[in-house]
Amino acid sequence: MKKFLVGVLALLSLNVNAAFADDKSAEAVLLQMNQASQNLNYELSYIQVRKHGFEPLLYRHAIENDKVFAHLLYLSGPVKEVIRRGNEVSYIEPGTEPFSVDSGKMVAPLIPLINSDIKALSHYYDFVKIGRGREAGVPCKVIRIVPKDGMRYSYILWVGERNFLPLRADLVDRDGEVLEQYRTISFSISDKLAKLMSGLEKVQLPDVLSIPESTISKTYWSVKWVPEGFKALELNRYRMAVTKRLVESQMYSDGLFNFSVYVSTGENSSLKNQLVRQGRRTLQTMTQGDKEVSVIGDIPPDTAKKILESIVFDKSKEIQQ
Repeated sequence: MKKFLVGVLALLSLNVNAAFADDKSAEAVLLQMNQASQNLNYELSYIQVRKHGFEPLLYRHAIENDKVFAHLLYLSGPVKEVIRRGNEVSYIEPGTEPFSVDSGKMVAPLIPLINSDIKALSHYYDFVKIGRGREAGVPCKVIRIVPKDGMRYSYILWVGERNFLPLRADLVDRDGEVLEQYRTISFSISDKLAKLMSGLEKVQLPDVLSIPESTISKTYWSVKWVPEGFKALELNRYRMAVTKRLVESQMYSDGLFNFSVYVSTGENSSLKNQLVRQGRRTLQTMTQGDKEVSVIGDIPPDTAKKILESIVFDKSKEIQQ
């Protein structure tokens, strides 16, 4: 009996040592997840859970002849799907004309961080290992992605220990409330998917839209403060179809979250100094003189307010309405 106990203890010791030897940093796990999600041929069935409902989804990813193929299918309601063939992404949904754009990124409810630049995010987020869990029937490493400045939301991510695919993601606010979840129900990894997905090459999809580049690069207003890491993208100017009001907008992104700033001349019927938060999305509007400014995006209300309050105007550069 004594020899048996000694043998069991020795075996347990070996298992513990092996576990510690394989103990990777949180960033190393996320880097492997990034590699796995972009290079493996796999299929994920998951649900996007929000406060007022959920959406069942099927995502397939494969590489054939160095070309990326991906397909996201909404499993409930009318047929709705997003298809990627290399850099060409096509959107098909009811009520709108199908269209394609030249972009290597699918704008769709994918499991977060599946295509993110982990090294770039490490400048603005801390990656913290918080334990182990189980999702879709397999053991996972659980990692928290926390903003260094406290001005953004956090993610808690479940990464498969063997396949390194992201199997669950919880979006969490600063009070610890879960705003949104992505939870995998089942998954498979198979090189047979490459042949299957390459068949998308023969599918007739809409021609790629020719999107004109923005004709403006400067404007009469500027945002003096955004959380570190958010970069300004293209500046746009257009008139509203019904009111004919001139609106300017600019999107900002840190590679994980996005928000947009909108500036226009205020009207008596406009919604003034309004705050609306629905899940992850915040809409904050305020007036400055005769201008109405809004921030809409995946940021906390306090952050949206601080961004709005930092906007300044140079009337000498304002164009005629």
